[in-house]
Amino acid sequence: MKPVERRLIRELALLRRHLTCSAASALLGPGLVVAQAALLATVLADGFAGHRLRMGPVAALGAVMMGRALLTWVRGVLAQRAAADAKRALRDRITDRLRHAGPLRAADHRHGETATLLTRGLDALDPYVTGCLPTMAATAVVPLTIVAWLLWTDWTSALILLVTLPLIPVFGALVGMHTARRTARQWRLLARLGGHFLDVVAGLPTLRAFGRERHQTRVVAEMADAHRRATMRTLRVAFLSSFVLETVATLSVALVAVPVGLRLLGGGTDLRTALTVLFLAPEACQPLRALGGAFHHSAEGVAVAERVFTVLDGADTPTAAPSRTALAADPRTAPAAGPGTVLAADPRTARLCLDAVTVHYPGRAEPAVKDVSLCVRPGEHVALIGPSGAGKSTLLTLLLGFVTPASGRVVVGGTDLADLDPDEWRAQVAWVPQSPHLFAASVADNIRLGRPDASDAEVREAARAAFADRFIEELPKSYDTVLGEHGAGLSAGQRQRIALARVFLKDAPVLLLDEPTAHLDPASEAAVTQATVALMRGRTSIVVAHRTSLLPHADRIIAVRAGTLALPDPASAPAEGLLAS
Repeated sequence: MKPVERRLIRELALLRRHLTCSAASALLGPGLVVAQAALLATVLADGFAGHRLRMGPVAALGAVMMGRALLTWVRGVLAQRAAADAKRALRDRITDRLRHAGPLRAADHRHGETATLLTRGLDALDPYVTGCLPTMAATAVVPLTIVAWLLWTDWTSALILLVTLPLIPVFGALVGMHTARRTARQWRLLARLGGHFLDVVAGLPTLRAFGRERHQTRVVAEMADAHRRATMRTLRVAFLSSFVLETVATLSVALVAVPVGLRLLGGGTDLRTALTVLFLAPEACQPLRALGGAFHHSAEGVAVAERVFTVLDGADTPTAAPSRTALAADPRTAPAAGPGTVLAADPRTARLCLDAVTVHYPGRAEPAVKDVSLCVRPGEHVALIGPSGAGKSTLLTLLLGFVTPASGRVVVGGTDLADLDPDEWRAQVAWVPQSPHLFAASVADNIRLGRPDASDAEVREAARAAFADRFIEELPKSYDTVLGEHGAGLSAGQRQRIALARVFLKDAPVLLLDEPTAHLDPASEAAVTQATVALMRGRTSIVVAHRTSLLPHADRIIAVRAGTLALPDPASAPAEGLLAS
């Protein structure tokens, strides 16, 4: 059993229960197999001897056969249920980790690959749970039980089986190692194809604008063809494996059958014993043959399990915060939601402080933020300005808890943010990113994201405060209009005002705005600025600004350069110059 399989069983209690039930049924199964073979041999031997058919053995044989059928049915139902529960548990774990991971962590994985993993990928676990695990349990019990029975019935046949049976898993393992590599490559190509196809569909308007849609058609066709070739190569190996296993199993049974037949002709054994041996020999090989087939069918599922654990290990850990040493290696592993200290201070009167924080991103030589210290007073409005890539957005993600510093700490009202319950803290913070995400839902539902239990009247009031009510009421179904993906059908300014309406509805005491007026036309910028100024009133606000419209409303303007802070001198460096630098 591979390490990933052991981990899968160790971390999913339902799979351990499933393996226990499979072992229990495996213990019952060999008894029924031996009983069926002995009874069938007795009935046939009596028939060939010309004896009168006895109803007792026939009835017992029918009962045993019904028992085997019932056991097979129960085992299949339990296996299907375990497979469904395992997939649901893994989907919940992945979505929970992604939900609690910061946006930088989520961006590490292509959305198409993640979608493929959560759907088509996890479905590949079915053969492993329904076939491989029960067969492994049967393989550990059935051959040994049958060989033990044959030692008592016909020791020469038992000896032949002891020598030939180990050849089946040996040949299976030799071919299986090659199959595992082929299947892993097949899965990687499928994940890549799914991820790229989703990216192409999402970016189709851009591709058409630049005349590159035909090129991407060829790229997708080439990727699909690569996946097809990998699939065919994997199937060829699987068929070869089946041929090898069937050949070895057939030879094993033949080596038992020929001597038994010769001894029967020579009078060295009776017909009943010979038939019993001939019936049991294939039954001893059957679990080993089935295990080989189950291994090939479940190879893709094992590859998917490896990818699942890669995602889970790379995402945030919900039960414990990582050590500072580990965080230095990857600052995006921020602690996820879980039990933590409740914020003692009122967020409306709490000071927000960055205490000598440094953030390193993997693959970058220079820190994104270096030894930054900053305190924001309750109700203060702070504007962060500076060139793109200076570290302004990183400071906001630090305050949101999406990024954990390699050194230093974030303090809220005297409490280290790392010690707070992340959900408790984020409930007190409203964040408006530069490009807010709108879902393919109604306008009202998109606004209600700020407070899901809000009434229709409260949603409309929030839209009015964000100066979004006029254009919303002009939509075909007003607040019930269903938007396209990412807010398709709305302008950038309209999407920004809906995002501001969410924040008005949430009414959080701490406000983080990441370039809310970027890329807007003058009219939209004026409307968004007016709504933002009203939103900032009475709240602790930190605004990342690339334009000057919000700067007159800031109590303090701080320049960010190469991950460090500097207070601009109005006499020598006007805000416009800093923004343009």
